[in-house]
Amino acid sequence: MSTPGATDTAARLTGLVRALRGHGLRIGPAETVDAAAVLDVLGFADREQMRAGLAAALLRSDGQRAVFDATFDLFFPLGVGTPEALRTPEARHGTDPSAEPAPQTAEPPRFGRPDPLRDRLRERLAAALAADDRAAQARLAGEVIEAFGRYGTGSTPGSDGWSAHQALGRLAPETLLARILAGLRDQGPDGHADRDLADRVLADEIRRRIRDFRALVSAEARRRVAELRGAERIAERAVAPTVDRIDFLAAGRDQLAELRRTVHPLARKLATRLAARRRRAARGRIDLRRTLRRSLGTGGVPLRPAYRLRRPARPELVLLCDVSGSVAGFADFTMLLVQAMGEQFSKVRVFAFVNRTAEVTDLLRRGEGDPARLAARIVAEARVTGYHGNSDYGSALGEFADHHLAAVGPRTCVLVLGDARNNHRDPHPEALRRIASRARRVIWLNPERPALWTTGDSAAPTYADVVEMHSCRNARRLGELIARLLPV
Repeated sequence: MSTPGATDTAARLTGLVRALRGHGLRIGPAETVDAAAVLDVLGFADREQMRAGLAAALLRSDGQRAVFDATFDLFFPLGVGTPEALRTPEARHGTDPSAEPAPQTAEPPRFGRPDPLRDRLRERLAAALAADDRAAQARLAGEVIEAFGRYGTGSTPGSDGWSAHQALGRLAPETLLARILAGLRDQGPDGHADRDLADRVLADEIRRRIRDFRALVSAEARRRVAELRGAERIAERAVAPTVDRIDFLAAGRDQLAELRRTVHPLARKLATRLAARRRRAARGRIDLRRTLRRSLGTGGVPLRPAYRLRRPARPELVLLCDVSGSVAGFADFTMLLVQAMGEQFSKVRVFAFVNRTAEVTDLLRRGEGDPARLAARIVAEARVTGYHGNSDYGSALGEFADHHLAAVGPRTCVLVLGDARNNHRDPHPEALRRIASRARRVIWLNPERPALWTTGDSAAPTYADVVEMHSCRNARRLGELIARLLPV
């Protein structure tokens, strides 16, 4: 990496900090000054050492490292433009003049057409993955983007760029697994006592290497696009958010699994906040009459305020969760979080619905050892669907009000979880009013953004007229709402 000037260094560092703040990382002036001191001490000779030093100065948890690494690569790239090694005719045609000719592959060409460049790159990638040669993989990432990643003609401003998806789709590195595995198996000792287990372990290792190579290709594409359109713009749009900012409705299977791993740390943090609120609330309000009486001994100056002491009891909590497919991930995470926070409430009862309502408190307790796909298990084992499988909030709220209203009392806070997508059926707001009339507080958490509440089959405006409704799109927002809104 070339050494930037002082002005350029300051611009890169402040740009990095702004981009990280945009992803929700809390970085203040003190951390920024520390990062500048790190750059002054470490210099630019060792890029990975500089990366580690800036991470130590700017980050507060390991969960922020993935966002930091991707953003760091944009503001402090390994190089600029096309690498020098790719500017030679040999490199542009996918050959290495110092290497021996690659053996011909017996694999049929993709799409039925010969593609010598692709075949040569795949041969070299297979060798680099088998040897776990990180330097060779990094060089190949640049060559793959150079060969297959460019799109557009350059005739229209902003229409050209670099695509990791396009390049990886052309190269298809996942299809090299069997070839690499066979080659490594042939190199190993024969007669292994547990060959099947060894093959599974080795296959998992090769898959990990392929994932790492895909990440290298993605990083190279982001670097080149950042040169075209600006690092801050690409950091905002192309860097994956931290796990607590992943949108519940857009999260994939792996992201939801990562979210579940954050349940207990988040529960501990929220429990601490609720306990602090409970301690503050225990003091009560100032008793004006007793305070004035005390002030008579100090010339009318109220030096010792008197309070109406409160003895707040821990509230009861009722969860009413839509577990249909559209919001299942949101319901999964919230139920697990509330379960982990059970000690903060005197009683917790959980009801689930699609178009019928059933209590699933015991099912949630029995499922402590296997939190994955909790909503799917509830749908399979509890009677939450009737004559169809689509969400019907009106019927579900009506059934709760008719058969389960005894679960709600003057100390009960009711959390309704769902997107209020009612499939154009009767929303039955009277049932929600009956629930609200008995509860201490009813809070509706909607995983959709407010701009969508008035679109399509959403009944959100109808329910928002009855109870308070809050947008809750990710784990960070969920934690903020629970800590701020739940009664103590």
